[in-house]
Amino acid sequence: MAASISVTLSCPSPRTLSPSKLSIAPPRPYSFTSFSSRQVSNISVSASMSIEAPQKFSHPSFLDRRESGFLPFVKYQGLGNDFVMVDNRDSLVPKVSPDQAVKICDRNFGVGADGVIFVMPGVKGTDYSMRIFNSDGSEPEMCGNGVRCVTRFIAELQNLSGTQSFTVHTGAGLIVPEIQNDGQVKVDMGQPVLTPSEVPTRLPANKDGAAVRADLVVDNINWSVTCVSMGNPHCVTFGKNESEILQVDDLKLAEIGPKFEHHQMFPSRTNTEFVQVFSRSHLKMRVWERGAGATLACGTGACAVVVAAVLEGRSERKCTVDLPGGPLEIEWREQDNHVYMTGPAEVVFYGSVAI
Repeated sequence: MAASISVTLSCPSPRTLSPSKLSIAPPRPYSFTSFSSRQVSNISVSASMSIEAPQKFSHPSFLDRRESGFLPFVKYQGLGNDFVMVDNRDSLVPKVSPDQAVKICDRNFGVGADGVIFVMPGVKGTDYSMRIFNSDGSEPEMCGNGVRCVTRFIAELQNLSGTQSFTVHTGAGLIVPEIQNDGQVKVDMGQPVLTPSEVPTRLPANKDGAAVRADLVVDNINWSVTCVSMGNPHCVTFGKNESEILQVDDLKLAEIGPKFEHHQMFPSRTNTEFVQVFSRSHLKMRVWERGAGATLACGTGACAVVVAAVLEGRSERKCTVDLPGGPLEIEWREQDNHVYMTGPAEVVFYGSVAI
């Protein structure tokens, strides 16, 4: 069934353009149109899914528009790790189910995202709570890039500017993010967990109660791995032996990643980071995320990488970590044993989707 889309463009030229009408058959079950905010100043879209160009929230907020059968959302990305953000502050029950989240995250038939994140009322004395459904419908304890997106989303919902800090309750416990003056978000990710049973991993502790440079056999190949939890499990590897310098761009991640994720040594599955060392303050990683596959960035993964690099004597405590989507600044402070992550989070577009 054809949908009618009316678009009005305002130009600085003295000439006045008449509104144009297009008739298209949108793909099912979702369709969308997006326009640059620099090119389009007045947009009206009517279809099975509507999207407005990124701009500052005005009153009434875009998310205040409630259409029957439609879920308003804002899509954010942190270094290419993208999320559909839902204002769920009126309830601790997610507005969509895990199965609906899978459909929304589908990049061909849905909005397209690595996960759906719900901003909820605070619990246990926190300002807000956060829950996330991965693109496969599973629910991780937390997400580092997602926390940064949550922080910017809250600031936009509340019309806040300048330096802002919140307390956020997650499945991994308390997280404290702060928006910096330059718009970057710095997050206190808490203390890393190294006890194997709490990561969790079945690999035994072999150094100060942690599994460091442990042997893990994958497809009859022995990998050297260090296991870290940042509230969710991570298996970090710098290669197969002491002398190897891993060339992460050469890895066939889609082939090897699932074998790590579902390895019997990880009873709750695991995220896996493959790391290349450039210097003691510059690392490069590729990640296979539990429940999401190969992604452009993983904030908790970057934190785990620096912790593992320090434990293995490969780096200092403050590093730039290059991910496919861009760099993160990670610091594992000796003073408080907390890991701090700093990086961007940006709006992609606003929209509503049929549910």
